[in-house]
Amino acid sequence: MLDLDQLRTFVAIAECGSFTRAADTVHKTQSAVSMQMRRLEERIGRPIFVRDGRMSRLTENGERLLHYARRLVQLNDETIAAFDDTEVAGLVRLGTPDDYADRFLPEILARFSRSNPKAEVSVVCAPTPNLADMVAQDELDVAIITHVRLKGRREAEVVRREPLLWVASARHAVENEEVLPLALGRADCDWRKAAFSALEGIGRESRLLYSSWNSTAVGAAVLAGLAVSVLPESALRSGMRVLCEADGFPKLPDCEIGILRSWRQNKRVSEALVEHIISSLDNLSVPRAVAANS
Repeated sequence: MLDLDQLRTFVAIAECGSFTRAADTVHKTQSAVSMQMRRLEERIGRPIFVRDGRMSRLTENGERLLHYARRLVQLNDETIAAFDDTEVAGLVRLGTPDDYADRFLPEILARFSRSNPKAEVSVVCAPTPNLADMVAQDELDVAIITHVRLKGRREAEVVRREPLLWVASARHAVENEEVLPLALGRADCDWRKAAFSALEGIGRESRLLYSSWNSTAVGAAVLAGLAVSVLPESALRSGMRVLCEADGFPKLPDCEIGILRSWRQNKRVSEALVEHIISSLDNLSVPRAVAANS
């Protein structure tokens, strides 16, 4: 049998980047952490760390083990929480991009508050890369993010998939301009990258007219008829029009929404919030949009 305490320490090392910082996180001495990792390597039968100067980095086998270790630790914490009959109370720190806050939080927080009146939710709105860092640094308990695979960080638990769509104003025809004006997120936004890649694939010339992390600002540029943007289906607003392949716009990849949890926190209130997030996203209604050719 694998030792869950050893696996928790192993995950801490991977998250913190060193044995020393991990020792502080799991409240053990550095020698105890080193002993745990030697025993874990013996149990696995393969080296999971290699020296890199003063630092230790994961071997290929260590990367493989990390995937399973995170799942095992999380499942252990979920199992304990499922049998905890104490009333859900306390503070849970939730992070989300601002566009998800507009679309998802009203229903999530309303349902969570009704079920858990003694719980307190602190909300931070920030771009996905910032939220992933905050979870890794234990500044957030839970984050709703656009699912991305970031090296050195855990993969998010994908809880919703929906199509990513080209959108324009229903009252204007800006998509017909020879050089397509765009309103998109900042440079490391996945949706922005998908938009540029798709346009390059068909040789469509474009220019970035507006750039912002704020979805309201991007949406305002679209509704004013100044630019075309890309949005997931659930983010469509009244006055927007969907542009499809018949209009000369290539198909985009699906948008994946995921949940990240801080492995350092084993709190019933956090698990209760995650349950409400998943339930709310599963039952989310999709707004009706105007088709370009309607």
